[in-house]
Parts: sequence; C-alpha cells; structure tokens
Amino acid sequence: MTLTIALSLAGITGILGIAIGFILRWLIAMGKKGSMELEIKQMLLDAKEEAVKIAGDAEKKAEKLLSDSSREIKEKEGQLSKLEDRLLKKDESLEKRQSDVEKELELVKQKVQEVKVVKERLDSLAKEKESALERVAGLSKDDAKNILLADVEKRYEEDIMMRMQKLDRDAGERLDRKAKDILSTAVQRLASPVNNEILSSVVPITNDEIKGKVIGKEGRNIKAFERATGVDVIVDDTPGSIILSCFDPVRRAVAKSALENLIKDGRIQPAKIEEVVEKSKAEINKIIKEEGEKAAYEVGVFNLDPRIVSIVGRLHFRTSFGQNVLRHSIEMAHVSGMLAEELGGDVAIAKAGAFVHDIGKAVDHEIQGTHVEIGRRILQKFGADERIIQAMQSHHEEYPYETLESVIVQTADAISGGRPGARRDSVENYVKRLQDLEAIATAHAGVEKCYAIQAGREVRVFVTPEKVSDLQALELAREIAKQVEQDLKYPGEIRIAVIRETRVIEYAR
Repeated sequence: MTLTIALSLAGITGILGIAIGFILRWLIAMGKKGSMELEIKQMLLDAKEEAVKIAGDAEKKAEKLLSDSSREIKEKEGQLSKLEDRLLKKDESLEKRQSDVEKELELVKQKVQEVKVVKERLDSLAKEKESALERVAGLSKDDAKNILLADVEKRYEEDIMMRMQKLDRDAGERLDRKAKDILSTAVQRLASPVNNEILSSVVPITNDEIKGKVIGKEGRNIKAFERATGVDVIVDDTPGSIILSCFDPVRRAVAKSALENLIKDGRIQPAKIEEVVEKSKAEINKIIKEEGEKAAYEVGVFNLDPRIVSIVGRLHFRTSFGQNVLRHSIEMAHVSGMLAEELGGDVAIAKAGAFVHDIGKAVDHEIQGTHVEIGRRILQKFGADERIIQAMQSHHEEYPYETLESVIVQTADAISGGRPGARRDSVENYVKRLQDLEAIATAHAGVEKCYAIQAGREVRVFVTPEKVSDLQALELAREIAKQVEQDLKYPGEIRIAVIRETRVIEYAR
C-alpha cells in the first residue's frame, strides 16, 4: 500500500515537473521573442535615421553640382559670346578688305588699258616715222641696214681681219697654256713607281740540301716541275735561293707558289708536283679576284659587274712594254678622274673607262682580235654602261671620239705610258717573240700545251698520245721548226722538243 502511494506520488511529481518545465520554456521563449521585436524595431529606427541622413547629404551634393554646372555654363556662354563677337569683327574686316582689293583690281585694269592705248599709239607713231624716213631716203629698213653694214665692213675690213687673227692667236695660246696647266697638275698629283724589267722570281730556301730534293734522282723532279709549270728552274751555287725564270708572270707566280708549298711539305716527287701545281693554279685564281677587287676599291669604281672586276684582276700578272698592266690601269683611272674634274666631265665614267680600257689584254692570248675589240665584247656581255664602253674604246683611236670622257681616257693613257721609266721596249719585244713561238706550236692539231723556255732558245711541245703517234711527233717537230724559220726573226737557233708521254693508271680494290 505504501509502495503504491509512493509510486503514485512519484508519477504525479514527474508530471508536475514536465508541466513546470514546459511552462518555464514557454516563458523563456516569449521573453526572447519580445527582446527580438525590440531589436528589430530599434534597427528600423536606426535605418530610418540613416536614410534621412543620406538623403540630406545627397540633396546637398546635388545642389552643389547644380550650382557648379550652372556656373560653368555661364562661363562657356560668356566665352562663346566673345568668340562670336571676334568672328563677326573678322568677317566685317574681310569684307572691307575684299572691297578694297576689288577697287584696286579695277584701278589696275584701267591702268593696263591705258598702257595698251599708249603703246598702240607709240607703235603707230614709230611706224609713221619709219615710213616717213623710207619715203625721204628712198630705201627700206633692211636695205639701209645692209648698205650701212657693207660700208662699215669695207671701211674697217683690214682692222676686223687683224682683230680676228689676234683673237684666234691669243685664244690658241690661252687654250694651249690651259691644257698644259691641266696636264701638268694631273701628272704632279700622281706619283707612280718606275717599272723594272723583272722576268724571274727567287724562292728562298733554308738550306742547300733542299736543292737536291728539288732536282731529284737523275733530274726527275726538276723535269717534272718544269713540264707542269712551263718555267725554267735555275739551281746554281747561289746560296739560300732557287731562281724561277719565265716571261709569263702568271706561270711564274704559279711555279713560285707551288715550289714554296712543296718545300714546306717536304715530299718532292713527280706525282706530288702535279698535285701541288694544280692547287697553286687555284690559289692564283683567288689572288686574281682579290687583286681586281682591291684595285677597283683603290680607284673608287664600284658599279661594275664582279665578273668584269675579276677579269681586270688578271692584269696583275700581265705586262705591256715592261709596265704592269693593272698598275697602269689604276694610274690611268686616277689621272682620268683628275682631268675630268678639271674639264667638267663625268668623273665616275672617266675613271671606269680608264680602269677597264685594257681588259681585253687579260684574254687576248685566248680570243682572236685586238684587245680593244675584245674588251668591248667583254663589257657588252656583262652589261657595262654604254658610256663606259664609249670612253674606253677610243684610247688607241680605233673608234672615233664620241664623248669628252673618251678623249680624257686617251690622254691619260698617253700620260701613263709616256712618262720616263714607265715602259721598256726591249722587254715587250722579247716577250712578244716568246709568245709568237708558243702560238706557232699550239696552232697545230694534237698539241696539248706548249712552253717557250731557256729565253726562247727551246720550245717544249707536249702532245696528246691518243692523237699523235711517234712518227707524227717527228713530223710535227719539223713542221714547227720550218714555220718558226719562215715567220720569225731570231738570233742563233731554237730547239723544238716534242714530248709524247703515255701513262697507264689502274687501281687495285
């Protein structure tokens, strides 16, 4: 019984606790709700105050902007009004000036008309006066003039002739003095060396043992070298040197380069000699190109085709009467430029014409014709300026003088070749005789190459073995000897050596 009561009391107590907790929770929630409403109301009040404040600030800013804008508009209106006033004043001034110009133009027209009237009146008076004079004299104007001139000419004929002769004589003397002054000035401004008669080159050696290698066993090496280069190799008792002798400077240069390379290499034998000689020929071709470019730069000629410049470079190894042709061309170009400056000619054309005037000599041993005609064909082929061709083609008077520059080039050629020490006739004659010897031999069929050596006392003719037999080689030597006897004049005798060599080469692989 007591337990039941206790349980009942406990249940009632729990229900009362739950009810009280719910009531307390409700009361707390209601309190929070009231506080939140208060906060929301406060926030609304704050927001309204902030909105009122912002609206007031915006109104103030708007009022300020309006006042500033109205002030700026007033200032712009004032400036526009001033500008409008200025434009109006300028317009009025222009209208006034235009009216003044129109008035002055009208006055000018009136003056011109008055001048025309006066001129017509004067012309009519002059004609009336001339007619009156013709009626009085009984002569026309032209007749009177002719009679007066004839009378003056007859009366003073002797004086006029004397005056004309004096003027002619004085003019000739002045021109002669002027020409001499110009030529002497051009010659004095250019100093060139005197040419020496050099037909040999010296190759220095470190010791005399090298001479034995150059000669070779039974002279095999020196014979192979002379056959490959076409020069005489002189190995004598002169210490420290080997002499190469040849009239052709190109062959001599090739031989010197080849011998120097062989001495450096140390392997001197026939096969090596032929290989080195071919390399030396390529090196000389490179030197020829460089010499041509250097010469063109020295004289200031830059508008020529590179192939023309390269051909001119070959003149570095050519001589004319003992004078180096390339140095002669450079000297002529300088003199021609000076003369063209003095005479008012085209300096560039005069220089270029003088620079290439002897270009035909670079290949005249390969092509038929005079060196002037060959040079013209070369320049035309490579598109040289026609004025340059006209300037160079008359230096030996084969073509008429067409321009002032052609006369200048011919004069420069005479100056360069005629100065003391410039040329040697003996060397030119000697070289020409050797060239004629080689030309006679190479003109025959089957001849591969030909060299005149031993100062022209021997001609070595190399023939193609496939084209010339041993019997034909004997006949060829006789024919060449007979032709030399008929065509050339020479002291002593000339040995004709026809060489027919057969080589058989095979490779083992």
